[in-house]
Amino acid sequence: MIHFANSIDIARPADSVYAYLADLEHTPEWNWAITAAEKITPGPAGVGTQYRFSRTTPRPGTEIVEVIGLSPGRRIEVAGRLGPFDARLVYELTDTPSGVRLTNSVELEPPVPLGPLGGVLSGRVRSSVAENLGVLKRVLEGRG
Repeated sequence: MIHFANSIDIARPADSVYAYLADLEHTPEWNWAITAAEKITPGPAGVGTQYRFSRTTPRPGTEIVEVIGLSPGRRIEVAGRLGPFDARLVYELTDTPSGVRLTNSVELEPPVPLGPLGGVLSGRVRSSVAENLGVLKRVLEGRG
């Protein structure tokens, strides 16, 4: 299991950040590996809502992710298959004096044991996720 977390401060109110993140169709705007995201469950978004992502990395493909937990304004949990990994992603929001701190926790279960390569892969994935969160910060703060 690969597990890591990244945090970033965003100069926007928690409700604004939450509303943007909870609509997973925004994901391609800030995640360089996702080229398209489509809500495939009818009705309003909530726990159980599924999205189809088109991905370019680690290899081109499509995947289904599902919202498995919501605490409005505070927490979003998503699970699904991301590339070759079974994944669980948690986005937690904590108020700060200038906005909100977003902490993104990631759990990835590889299809086979990774051995010594696990640490290298974990570092690379964590770095990519941190880069994506930096883009998310710029997108959200640019919305003024």
